[in-house]
Amino acid sequence: MNLNTIDKNAAPPTEEPARQYYFMAKCRQYVKEIEEASGRRPTFFIQTFGCQMNARDSEKLAGVLLEAGYQEAESEDADFVVYNTCTVRENANLRVYGRLGVLHGYKKKNPHMKIALCGCMMQEAAVVEKLKKSYRFVDLIFGTHNIFKFAELLVSMFESDRMVIDIWKDTDQIVEDLPVDRKYPFKSGVNIMFGCNNFCSYCIVPYVRGRERSREPQEILREIRALVADGVVEVMLLGQNVNSYGKNLEHPVTFAELLRQVEQIDGLRRIRFMTSHPKDLSDELIQVMADSKKICRHLHLPLQSGSSRLLKIMNRRYTKEAYVALADRIRTAIPDIALTTDIIVGFPGETEEDFQETLDVVREVRYDSAFTFIYSKRTGTPAAAMDNQVPEDVVKERFDRLLKEVQRISGEMAERFAGTEQEVLVEEKNHQMEGCVSGRLSNNHVVHFPGDVSLIGQIVRVRLEECRGFYYMGHRQEP
Repeated sequence: MNLNTIDKNAAPPTEEPARQYYFMAKCRQYVKEIEEASGRRPTFFIQTFGCQMNARDSEKLAGVLLEAGYQEAESEDADFVVYNTCTVRENANLRVYGRLGVLHGYKKKNPHMKIALCGCMMQEAAVVEKLKKSYRFVDLIFGTHNIFKFAELLVSMFESDRMVIDIWKDTDQIVEDLPVDRKYPFKSGVNIMFGCNNFCSYCIVPYVRGRERSREPQEILREIRALVADGVVEVMLLGQNVNSYGKNLEHPVTFAELLRQVEQIDGLRRIRFMTSHPKDLSDELIQVMADSKKICRHLHLPLQSGSSRLLKIMNRRYTKEAYVALADRIRTAIPDIALTTDIIVGFPGETEEDFQETLDVVREVRYDSAFTFIYSKRTGTPAAAMDNQVPEDVVKERFDRLLKEVQRISGEMAERFAGTEQEVLVEEKNHQMEGCVSGRLSNNHVVHFPGDVSLIGQIVRVRLEECRGFYYMGHRQEP
């Protein structure tokens, strides 16, 4: 939509996304006034905390700011700073509060600086109250459900002399077709659904992201076709639990069927997705992955615990035995797949026997890598109210043992690809190794090899000559 043709004196449209383009045009007017007053183009900086969903949201925020006339800065010493926050673990909240102290220093030097906070952390009422009381220099606060309203909220910020707060408790709206500034021109995330219905007892996500809402398949396919026409060769389909995609649509569609349709798009070379909940991973999906020429040989399958007793308390709705059997079916159907996982150590009531069950699964499934976390109490979740919290020293000792085992096995698993030829999507220049570029295999492993920046965005064949733990060194093979 051409912002120059929008009548800014007319009433704003009621339909989305036309309404947001109207406010982008108004934003552009305000930003132009700032530029004329300062004699330079205003800058913005976005700091993303958290998951791939947040990273995709930040690309949307950047797209709006660029349309409004801002230019991107490389640090927080900018005219407008946005923190897109995460609240899955307490540590993420503490990092934001720490960074806000730094921003306050910048704002004292630049009184016209604007600061916005958005994302999952803002959906917590206690957080917003703390910000109102102790961080009154923040200009704009909004959450996860109304991120599409960013342009409209910017106008409210420009026209107000006090903190603007707009938090929605939930929504059934899905608004796409807004500007996006992709980090990589050759790959992109694509939201296929929002929210989560699982209510794992330790997890705050359903409370801050809301209930599951799936996009219509034709809208997803249209977006991917447009991305491919713009040079994208790899997409990552994003959702809190992609395996339950389509259940709430008027005409239900399975995730496996969506993948079949995405595979048919000409010019698309690779398909990734995350995250998968084990309870919803169907044999149909395994077969679609096994038959596919485009779906990457990588599956992230969160375990969380190997103890069936704890899994029940966690409300994960599968047992240790069911999980291991699922992993076995996946490996049988797709022998070269890389399986990765999430594991929590120190969930309330975890005993040494429970922990040994987790180690059993790690040794049996043999993950290519694992994200290991110390349990973080999140206020408002059932687990936070449990009184049998595990002592910190015990958790730390178990965490170290788990990490050592995970690293040992992942190193052995990586070795199985050494000496093979693989297709690599070249992603960037390697800044540590002169004359080298870096890319990813279909199984998500990283490889570095001699090459120049002209290869970035291309899929090339590389011989993996040496495995160095978490990455490979290789040489490009001529076509």
